[in-house]
Amino acid sequence: MTTQVLYRKCRPSTFQEIIGQEHVTTVLKQAVKQGRISHAYLFSGPRGTGKTTTARVIAKAINCLDPQDGEPDNICALCKNVALGRSMDLIEMDAASTRGIDDIRSIREKVHFAPTEGKYKVYILDEAHMLTSAAFNALLKTLEEPPEHVVFVLATTESHHIPLTIASRCQRFDFRRIPSSEAVERLAEICRAEGFAPEPEALRLVVQPTQGSLRDAENLL
Repeated sequence: MTTQVLYRKCRPSTFQEIIGQEHVTTVLKQAVKQGRISHAYLFSGPRGTGKTTTARVIAKAINCLDPQDGEPDNICALCKNVALGRSMDLIEMDAASTRGIDDIRSIREKVHFAPTEGKYKVYILDEAHMLTSAAFNALLKTLEEPPEHVVFVLATTESHHIPLTIASRCQRFDFRRIPSSEAVERLAEICRAEGFAPEPEALRLVVQPTQGSLRDAENLL
């Protein structure tokens, strides 16, 4: 029998479920609803605040076969494939380990191929600040003239290391640390779903050392 850590098991599947980042999710939801999708986003903020999760929700929402008021329906085949990690149109890269020019050149060679299932191919570059200077220069060429069917999401905890030439070609969103009260409420919801009810003070003690990182709070839980 295999188990799954809580932060993955309870990962938000819609914009509405993402807590503490309403200034981000409200704008993105409206953009999806109105069909005004940017070709590149820069998500900056502390770790564990929902950057990669939000990127995955975007990937679902813009390819969903039956979006509901800017939200993915989480029922159609495309949404399910993203949730299960089976989507051929969602490519995630950890720039901390694949950070060289050859890795970015590989992207440049493939972006022009049409999506396999949905309307867009979505590339998520996690820890984007770890790319080398040469890799950033190679990525810049793609961001300057991106294919219409491609969306890039660059997620970083250190936006000051992202070159201005790259940042200026992205729509930027700054993620905030999750307020303790909202984190406690979220942990309480998870506990109820898991079938147990800890005391509120216990949840506050769990949240206290996490410094606004919901992922850390869920791991401690």
